[in-house]
Amino acid sequence: MIMKFFHLSMILLLLGGCTAGSRSGEMDNAGLLVPETIDDGVWGTKGYQGLLGIQKEFDVKVYYKEGMNGDTSVRHALDEFEKEDVNLVFGHGNEYSSIFNEVASEHENMHLVSFNGDATEKNTTSLTFNGYAMGFFGGMTAASQTKTDRLGVIAAFSWQPEVQGFIDGARYQNGKAEVLVEYTGHWDHSEVALDRLDGLLDQDVDVVYPAGDGYNVAVIEKLKESGRYAIGYVSDQSDLGETTVLTSTVQHADKLYELIAGKYTAGELESGNLEFDFQDGVISMGEFSPVIPAGFKTEMNQHIKAYVDTGKLPNGKEPPL
Repeated sequence: MIMKFFHLSMILLLLGGCTAGSRSGEMDNAGLLVPETIDDGVWGTKGYQGLLGIQKEFDVKVYYKEGMNGDTSVRHALDEFEKEDVNLVFGHGNEYSSIFNEVASEHENMHLVSFNGDATEKNTTSLTFNGYAMGFFGGMTAASQTKTDRLGVIAAFSWQPEVQGFIDGARYQNGKAEVLVEYTGHWDHSEVALDRLDGLLDQDVDVVYPAGDGYNVAVIEKLKESGRYAIGYVSDQSDLGETTVLTSTVQHADKLYELIAGKYTAGELESGNLEFDFQDGVISMGEFSPVIPAGFKTEMNQHIKAYVDTGKLPNGKEPPL
């Protein structure tokens, strides 16, 4: 049973499922908080798909609340979740890490899971995708197709490991490649991202990596109009234009949520900060564009397999810690 809470009212969406009894180490029900919407087609949608996967796999009721972008709304949501016997909560972003630490002692029967933060309490966990390797492979792909030897990244924040990964991968593939990096300061600022894109195009950049989940579609659409290339982000975005999107760096938040739910149910979910990569089955590369030579695709697939098997990238190094 999926239950969506609006700010002032609660609507039950009957999709099946049953509630298990309250048992230590087992999930009773699961909840999801998203800062914007589950209908963005990228990050929010991935979280919602993960919630549906948990419902199907573990036969529990699942609940979600949208627009959870303030501490007060989060506190109210957790109080409502507790009334519904939710004991595993996913805060779908780094904005939840701090407030989860603050309220953890008030919800000792819940395990609170967030992204890209610092979980400090016994019942809090923060998840991080190690994006360096996916950025590296994305950079290699971009550098293999550039005609101007000028590549661009439009990232949300400087701490994103995929940014440096992209730079290093591009330089490994093409020693002449120059990577220009711009930041928006927010995952969802489409207007800012498009302004940054104009600046990159003016500098003869012909492949762009829009590493932000709320604006990458807008950026890719504009790149399509200008005849430039893109590397997709978060989801496989080849459907936006297979001759525009060379490949995508895919973060499977949906699969990660199911993985975490399994660990929680088995009593194996650790508190603190956990990191995940290709080897965990939650990061992958998307489809390669038909404009990319078959030989390069074969080479890339071999590099990815070697990284999964050995933990080492094509340059012989492991991702930085």
